[in-house]
Amino acid sequence: GEDSRSFHVSIQAPLSIASLGETHSITAVAGGQLILECPEDTVPPPDIQWHWEGSPLWEDARRQVLAEGRFLQIRDVGAVDGGEYSCRTTNALGDTSLRVQVEVHG
Repeated sequence: GEDSRSFHVSIQAPLSIASLGETHSITAVAGGQLILECPEDTVPPPDIQWHWEGSPLWEDARRQVLAEGRFLQIRDVGAVDGGEYSCRTTNALGDTSLRVQVEVHG
């Protein structure tokens, strides 16, 4: 089967430790806001880095990293914002990467 969802104002895509190794797919509506979450419930707290299409993500007026890296907020989502986002958490115990594929419609 196929499952499709559309979100209009805000999208939150929590990534849980149970989803390790999987790439989640979400749909964003052009002109809306997108918020991606990277879990950080580890001790010691990790260093979090966001990537887009495999390269380090640079913040700008529309893309901001919040709460010491836990959230990535994208305002006024456009077609150029589609692609694979990943967050990499690193602490003394090792590192973990989580991925989300974002498709923009509208």
